[in-house]
Amino acid sequence: MTTKRESAGPLSGITIIDFTWIGAGSFTTKLFADFGADVIKIESADRLDSLREARPFKDGRPGVNRSGYFADRNSSKRSITLNLKSPEALSLALDLIKGADVVANNFTPGAMDRLGLGYPAVRDCNPSIVYLAMSMQGDEGPHANYLGYGLTMGALTGLQHLCGLPGRPPAGTGTNFPDHIPNPTHAAIAVLSALRHRRRTGKGQYIDLAQIEPMIALLGLAVCDYTANGRIGAARGNVHEPFSPHGVYPCAGQDRWIALSAKTDHQWYGLQAALGNPAVLRDSEYGTPALRLRNRTRLDHDIACVTRDEPAQALMERAQTLGVPAGLVQDAADVLRHDPQLAHRDHWRWLDHPEMGVSVYSAPPMKLSRTPGDARFPAPLLGQHTDEILKERLKLSDARIADLRGIGALR
Repeated sequence: MTTKRESAGPLSGITIIDFTWIGAGSFTTKLFADFGADVIKIESADRLDSLREARPFKDGRPGVNRSGYFADRNSSKRSITLNLKSPEALSLALDLIKGADVVANNFTPGAMDRLGLGYPAVRDCNPSIVYLAMSMQGDEGPHANYLGYGLTMGALTGLQHLCGLPGRPPAGTGTNFPDHIPNPTHAAIAVLSALRHRRRTGKGQYIDLAQIEPMIALLGLAVCDYTANGRIGAARGNVHEPFSPHGVYPCAGQDRWIALSAKTDHQWYGLQAALGNPAVLRDSEYGTPALRLRNRTRLDHDIACVTRDEPAQALMERAQTLGVPAGLVQDAADVLRHDPQLAHRDHWRWLDHPEMGVSVYSAPPMKLSRTPGDARFPAPLLGQHTDEILKERLKLSDARIADLRGIGALR
C-alpha cells in the first residue's frame, strides 16, 4: 500500500524544554524529537549529563561530545548551556518555558524546586504547561528521596530476583533495562495523554511518574502467581513454566547459540525434522507435551548434544520454515551488519556528527504511513545551539548574548 506522506513529523509544533539526563529521561524526549518536536536540551558544562561521559567513545577517545551512548539517546535534539545558579540563566530558562508545551526532568524530588524550576514556579509563568517529573520512586513516600539507577530499580521491583540461574546469585539483565523500554515509553504515553487533555481543555498538568512502577508491570506472571497462589517466583534461567523445550542451545562455531521453543506437538515434530530427526529426540519419554515438561532437564541436554554441531543461522532458517519459533542469538555485529530484516526495514541511520563523524543511530521502531518519524539530525555538541535558540526563541541580540556569556550565565 502506498500512502502520501506529509513532510512534517506528527509532533512538529510541540516544544519540550528538556532537563532530563542519563538514560530514561533522555530516551523519553528522544521519542518526541524523532517525531518532530523541538526538544531543547538544557545542559551545563559545570554539571555534565553523565551520559556524555559514558562509554563507548568514538575511536576509544573520551570526550564530552564523543559518547555513542549519549549520541543514540539524543538524536534530533538541540542543546543550550545555562548555568542555572545564575539568576540571569534562570530567567532565560523561564522565558524559554513560557513558549513551551512540555517541561521534563528525571531528578530526585526537590531538585527542580531548589533551582527555582519546580512545578509551581513553572506553572506561574506558563499555566498550560505539561510538566513531567520522572524520579525513581515518585514525589512522596518513605523512599521518595532514595537514589538509584536501573540496577537499583531492578532490585527493588523484583526483576533481579527473577533473573539468572537456579541456585545462583541474582544476575540482573546485564544493562540498565528500565532506562531503555518501560520507563521512557510509559512517560511518553503520559505526556501525550496530558497534551491531548490540554488540547481539549486548555489546561496543563503535573505528571508524577515513579520509575519503579512501570518495572513492576513487567513482572507479569510472578505477581499474578503470588496474588493467586501465594507462591514466590525464583530465577529459572530460560525455563518457561508451562512447556518444554524452551531454551538457548549451543551451535557450531565460537560462542554461537540458538533460542528454540516448541509449545505444541506440531512444533515439536518440526523441531525434530529441523534437527534431522535424531534418534535421541524420538525417545518415548518425549512423546507428549506433559512428558517433555516432566523431563525438561534431560530434554535440554539431548537437544544441546544435537545442536552443538549445527550452524546457528542455517538451523534457525530450517526451523522457521517448519513452523518452529527459533532465533539466532545475535551479537552487535550480527544485528548491525548482517540482519536482513533490520536492513529491509531501513532501521539504521548513518548521521554525520560534528565531532565523531559518520555514526550509526537507531531509527524509530514504529513506522507511521503518513507522518513517519526519523532520527532527523545527530545528537548535539554541548551547547551547540545556545546562540541559535536565544536568538530564535527569545529574540536576543549578539551583544546581549555576549554579555550573558561574559558573566558566566551561558556555561
